[in-house]
Amino acid sequence: MVLNGVEIRDGFAEAFPMAGTRLLITADTPRWALTAARSMTGFATSVIGCGCEAAVERELLPAETPDGRPGVSVLVFAMSVKDLKRVVPLRVGQSVLTCPTTACYAGLEGGPAIPIGRALRYFGDGHQISKRLSGKRIWRIPVMEGEFVCDESAGCVAAAVGGGNFLVLARSRAAALAGAEAAVEAMADIEGAVLPFPGGVVRAGSKVGSKYAGLVASTNGAYCPTLRAVTESALPAEAESVLEIVIDGLSEAAVAASMRAGIAAVCDLGAEAGILAIDAGNYGGNLGPFHFHLRAILEGAP
Repeated sequence: MVLNGVEIRDGFAEAFPMAGTRLLITADTPRWALTAARSMTGFATSVIGCGCEAAVERELLPAETPDGRPGVSVLVFAMSVKDLKRVVPLRVGQSVLTCPTTACYAGLEGGPAIPIGRALRYFGDGHQISKRLSGKRIWRIPVMEGEFVCDESAGCVAAAVGGGNFLVLARSRAAALAGAEAAVEAMADIEGAVLPFPGGVVRAGSKVGSKYAGLVASTNGAYCPTLRAVTESALPAEAESVLEIVIDGLSEAAVAASMRAGIAAVCDLGAEAGILAIDAGNYGGNLGPFHFHLRAILEGAP
């Protein structure tokens, strides 16, 4: 398969089960809602070293938020519901509770309950107040600025998907970056999926395992242009740079839609822009049960 001069390799992205939730962060102004969201999702690129994967999903208009203020939705993923229950209150407590004018609400209903106010209420030192509104419990926690309002808990998707991906193979670093940036911009419109790495782009793609004991992952030598002479390379001779896009989603369909949008955007740039091929990272099907075949996705398969 070739699109606009770009080869779509006959491969698949291998993804694995995660638990995921959506939080809605609001504030008096868009600036502070986004500040809290960016802080809360910081250092959350990979569960390998960060304990969770998280990113901003989109900005919200006042009409879309529970309290009628500007907001941001974020998605947070962990390897299990137990892990998610641990990381969410920690991150909300450190980065949202502390941020001026913010509140935090559940963006999902149903599934296992992920604590928000249920865990953070103790910061009120006995002065916290709970109320039930429309069948839901909210907490009001006094802070120096006024009070922090949050839902008691958020819903959870226990069968979310992590690690969807594709690789942009290009003639130069500039071409690879332009392709990745075009992909990220297109993928921002897909609801239910986020790109947890910095700016949505990964230059340090990994493989499972390492020659060094204790490391669970190491550089993906097959896609490193500088290692052609010493490893079995997966790169065409013209490829001088590779960038990866990693996707986490609340469903298989969301990950597939995100991949489709991103790959299409890269191919729109085409061979004239220095894009050579689209590939994907997998480990022979041994890492996870979700297999996103590149050609099938572009042909419209879910």
